[in-house]
Amino acid sequence: MARGTRTPPAGAAAGGVLLSQAAGRWVLAAAVIGSGMTFLDSTVVNVALPTLGADLHASLAALQWTVNGYTLTLAALILLGGSLGDRFGRRRIFMVGTVWFAVASLLCGLAPAPGLLIAARALQGAGGALLTPGSLALIQASFAKQDRPRAIGVWSGLGGVAGALGPLLGGWLVDAVSWRWVFFINVPLAAAVVAIAATRVPESRDETATGSFDWQGAVLAAVGLAGITYALIGAAEPGADPVVVALTAVIGVAALICFAVVEHRSRNPMLPPGIFAERQFTAANAVTFAVYAALGGVFFFLVVDLQIEARFSALAAGSSLLPVTVIMLALSERSGRLAERIGPRIPMTVGPAVCAGGLLLLRRIDTSTDYLTDVLPGVCVFGLGLATTVAPLTATVLGSVEARHAGIASGVNNAVARAAGLIAVAALPLVVGLSGRHYHDPYAFGRAFDAALLVCAGLLAAGAVLAWCTIRADVLREEAAPAAPPPCHHCALGAPPMQAPAAGPSGPVCGPASGGAAGERPDG
Repeated sequence: MARGTRTPPAGAAAGGVLLSQAAGRWVLAAAVIGSGMTFLDSTVVNVALPTLGADLHASLAALQWTVNGYTLTLAALILLGGSLGDRFGRRRIFMVGTVWFAVASLLCGLAPAPGLLIAARALQGAGGALLTPGSLALIQASFAKQDRPRAIGVWSGLGGVAGALGPLLGGWLVDAVSWRWVFFINVPLAAAVVAIAATRVPESRDETATGSFDWQGAVLAAVGLAGITYALIGAAEPGADPVVVALTAVIGVAALICFAVVEHRSRNPMLPPGIFAERQFTAANAVTFAVYAALGGVFFFLVVDLQIEARFSALAAGSSLLPVTVIMLALSERSGRLAERIGPRIPMTVGPAVCAGGLLLLRRIDTSTDYLTDVLPGVCVFGLGLATTVAPLTATVLGSVEARHAGIASGVNNAVARAAGLIAVAALPLVVGLSGRHYHDPYAFGRAFDAALLVCAGLLAAGAVLAWCTIRADVLREEAAPAAPPPCHHCALGAPPMQAPAAGPSGPVCGPASGGAAGERPDG
C-alpha cells in the first residue's frame, strides 16, 4: 500500500466499502469529481471557441484542431488506458491521468498561440485516456457487490448534472472572466481528486493480467486518425498544398490498414478483431458511427452559430442545449425499458429520425433568432430523439456479445463514437464550404450552418435506415446470451460510456468504465 494511504474500515477490505461508510463516500467523491472534469471539458470548450478564436486570431482549422486534438488522443488511447489501470493499479493510473489532465489544462489556459493550444489539447486527451476509464473502475473495484449499483447510480446522476452544468459554467466563465478559465478550472478540481485518491481510495488491480501492451496498435491508430483528420481539415484551408494534403491522407489510410493487420496478429490486441464477427455488434457500431458523427457536427456548429450568426452571448449559447440534457435525464431510463419490451430495432430507427427532424427545425436560426420560437422547439425534438436512441443503442452493443466481453465491447463502441465525432468535425467545414476566417462572417457561417444541419440530418437518417435493416428486434432477448445486460440508462452526449455491468436488486446498472471489479479483466 502506498505511503499515506489509509486502510479501509474493518469489514470493508474483504468485501469492499459501502456507500453508507465514509470510506465509500470518499471513493465516490474521487470518481465523481475526476470524471466530472472530463464531462465539463467535453461540453465547455465548444462554447468558448468564438471568443478563443478572436483572442488568438485563430483560423477555422485551428478551432477544429482545438476540438479534435483532444478527441484524437483520447479516442486512440482510451482502450490502452483501461488496460494500464488493470495491470499497474486502477488508483495509480487514475491519479496519473488526473495530474496529467490538470497540467495539460494549465498549459491550455496559458497558451499564447493556436499551435501551442492544440498541442496542449492533445496532451489533455492523453491524460483523459488514463483518467476516463479509471473513474468508474474505482467504484467497480472498491465497493461491495451489494452496494455497487447504488454507487454507480449516484455516479451516473451526478455525471448528468456535470454535463448539464458544463455549458452554463463555460458560458459564464467566457462572459465574466476569460475563455482561459474554461481550462484553469480543472486545476483545483484535479488537486481535490488527487488528495482524496491518495489518502482515501484503496488500490486494486487485475492480478491475472499478463502479456505485453499493444503500444504498436495505439500508435498506429493515433497516426491513422491524425493523418485523415489533417487531410480533411487541410483540404478546406485556402492555400493548402495539395501534395501535403494527399500525402497525409495516404499515410493515415496506410496506418489504419497496418493497425488492422497488427490487431489481427497481436496476442494481446487493443481492439480484438474477433469481436466484430458478431453481426449485431458490427451493425450497432455502424449505427453508432452515423449517429455520433452527426452529434459531433451538431455540437461543434450549433453553439458557435448561435454566437456568430444569432449574436447570443456565450452563456446564452451554452444554455441553449440544456433541454437536451434534461430530456435525456428524464427519459433515457424509460427508453431503455421500452427497448427491453419491444426490442431495440424500433427505438434505434425512430430515435435518429426524430433527431433529424429536430435539426431541420433548427434551420430557422438566423440573425434575428428568438430562442423560444426558433431554437427551443428544435432542441427539444432533437433531445427526444436522442433520449429514444442512446440507451437502446448501448444496450444492443452489450447484448450482442457474450457477457464476459461486455467491457471491451463498450470500450470499442466508445472509441467508435469518438472517432466518428473526430472525423465529422474535420470533414463538415470542407463539405459545406467553410474555411479560413469566414467563421467571423455571420452570413457565411449561417449559410454553412444550414448546410451542415442538412448533412447531419442525412447522417441520422442513414443511421435510422441502417438500424431498421440490420438490427434484430430480439437481440436483447436472445436465449443464446442470457447474461447480456439490459439497456443502460445514462445521458451520454459526446460518446457512449465505457461500461462494466454490475448486477443489483433491480437489475444491472451500467456506467462508464473499462475495467471490472478487482481481479476481473474487462475483456474476459
